[in-house]
Amino acid sequence: MKSRFTLLFLIVFSGCIFAQSKIEAGKKAPEITMSKADGTSFALSTLKGKLVLIDFWATWCAPCVEEQPALKTLYETYAEQVKNNKFEILGVSLDKNKESWQKAIDRFNIHWIQISDLKFWKSPVAKTYEIDELPFNVIIDGEGTILAKNLHGKDLEEFLKKNLNRN
Repeated sequence: MKSRFTLLFLIVFSGCIFAQSKIEAGKKAPEITMSKADGTSFALSTLKGKLVLIDFWATWCAPCVEEQPALKTLYETYAEQVKNNKFEILGVSLDKNKESWQKAIDRFNIHWIQISDLKFWKSPVAKTYEIDELPFNVIIDGEGTILAKNLHGKDLEEFLKKNLNRN
């Protein structure tokens, strides 16, 4: 009986260890390296020193598309912080069709960095960032530490206002 209890405890305990998320506030954001629409490679780590909003989206995701104008407004609101290397948005697309992705970038007049591996849900980044629905975002500080995740609308605006107006 005692050995069954011990075995059950070990199974439950090990399950708890493996169930912990890697994408939580206070943890380091995993590196992302993908191609920009022009084919050049881009790595998240090149944005070190900036507050970065990593926006995971896709052109086939209606809520993601609806969110793009609000992101554009935020980007324009913090244009001075972008110019002074304090803030950036990194759009990571889970598209699979390059033409659709490029058309959306053009249609929404997106000026922030856009990258994709065009692997849809098979993109390794979807698994690494534990993404099971879109839109999804992660905000990291200048050292790559996750500050928050999945903030949208007023919550996102307030977070950026609080964190970008400190300096």
